[in-house]
Amino acid sequence: MNIRKIHTIVEDVFHEGGRPASSMLRKVAVAAIVRNPHAGEWQEDLSALVEASADLGRKIGVRANEALGGMAVESYGKGALIGVNGEQDHAAALITTVFGDVIREGVGGGKAWISSTTKRGAAGAIIDVPLAHKDALYVRSHYDAMSVHVPDAPLPDELVIIAVYATRGRLNARVGGLKATEIQGVDGLR
Repeated sequence: MNIRKIHTIVEDVFHEGGRPASSMLRKVAVAAIVRNPHAGEWQEDLSALVEASADLGRKIGVRANEALGGMAVESYGKGALIGVNGEQDHAAALITTVFGDVIREGVGGGKAWISSTTKRGAAGAIIDVPLAHKDALYVRSHYDAMSVHVPDAPLPDELVIIAVYATRGRLNARVGGLKATEIQGVDGLR
């Protein structure tokens, strides 16, 4: 993939609703801005993008680990913005399981399916990347999102490929359900 740049966002949250948390929440988003080789043209076979996504995921994982500063990951998500000359499937091809497995392994693994989203937009578009617990999707305290935007991307012939990681669930979460301490870690759900 022809990478124009990599954009990293680090957000540290210390309290919510005026109540301090027992520990800080760090969210990290790493966005790789790449040229879309199929912008403006029909391509039946998108397998080359799927294959290229593994290397892209490794590069994103390295940056994410640097930004996490040694902190353990509890949740993750992935997303992509498509420049106006591209198709949604171009982005989907770059964030399939091939990409997901690499970004999962890059931060120590996980059993749960990685939630994702894609959307078309102009430069500076905002996308909310969903987060869920890395080992069990039913852990409500980790249902969250991170808003991501890159001021000058995507250009019409670009894609913004994003992985987001969080070090814990929402601050002061109290909506019940399965707790992170109760995860069985067998099926990625509970």
